[in-house]
Amino acid sequence: MKISKKRIFPNALTILNMFLGFVSIILIIRNNYIDAGLLLILAGLMDIFDGKVARGLGISSKFGVEFDSFADTVSFCIAPSILIYSLYIDSLHFLVGLIFCFIPLICGTIRLAKYNLDSEDEKIKNYFIGLSTPISTTTILAYMFFNYSTSENEYYGDPIIGLILVFFLGALMLSPIHFIKFPLITFKYSLSNSILLVIMICCSISIIIWKGLALLPVCLAYIFINIFFWFKNNRIKNLEINI
Repeated sequence: MKISKKRIFPNALTILNMFLGFVSIILIIRNNYIDAGLLLILAGLMDIFDGKVARGLGISSKFGVEFDSFADTVSFCIAPSILIYSLYIDSLHFLVGLIFCFIPLICGTIRLAKYNLDSEDEKIKNYFIGLSTPISTTTILAYMFFNYSTSENEYYGDPIIGLILVFFLGALMLSPIHFIKFPLITFKYSLSNSILLVIMICCSISIIIWKGLALLPVCLAYIFINIFFWFKNNRIKNLEINI
């Protein structure tokens, strides 16, 4: 069976996503948390672009969706669970700690399964239903980076706050809340896409300049702004129905 050359590039990005997640797990086991986190951030970028490249080339496929989910399971479900186990559960009973560590894995895989079912709908949506696994993982990493950047010693954050954040993100992954997708990398698509692209560029520049100090505020702003607008839109819809 002849394989289209066009399919090689997006699939290569997916493989790179999985490989980076795999290497990050090894680094976490070796207690190299910062480098592991950086690799997971890169894996997230690969995850953003593989789908966009496939859609841009008109070669989206069921295989690509499923393969991407398997890669995401490694990078954004297994890896963060191992990271949480390594950093934040020392003071907890072993079983309680395992339950918290299991949250990114179970909530993430359910989220990915739901996404695969939603992707069968041919209508293209500009939002995710539930927080995406890469954003959830990036927020956990942002908490780690922020604390590491603001402390003189190798401090990765208060475990209690970290575990509360993990539980909160797990709930958001399973929630019906709409989270807007990353914009297309073009200013020719639509005005709203262009505005989102400008915001994304500004956020990216701030992260490049201030690194861990900027990543956490950017992640939390993305999450809470989407939550606010989802509740606001739902309230408006309910009022229209009642009227």
